[in-house]
Amino acid sequence: MEDKKQRMKAYWRRNIKIVLTLVAIWFIVSFGFGILLVEPLNAFRLGGFKLGFWFAQQGSIFSFVILIFIYVYKMNRLDEEFDVNEK
Repeated sequence: MEDKKQRMKAYWRRNIKIVLTLVAIWFIVSFGFGILLVEPLNAFRLGGFKLGFWFAQQGSIFSFVILIFIYVYKMNRLDEEFDVNEK
């Protein structure tokens, strides 16, 4: 019983680590690139648009969707590792 408790604690620790890592990446992309670094990024262009503007309008949305897929992939692997996956 205690072993199962330890495994579930380890599972949730790893789950929280994944979530915090992905949220940090999303924060850097949306707030950092879209707001704080907008002026330096505007020196570059992507598809005819200034890069800072692109990150503020599209980049954070695209990165969020990509991070969702990364989360699903990583959680499926974690579930299999701890044998809590759907069968």
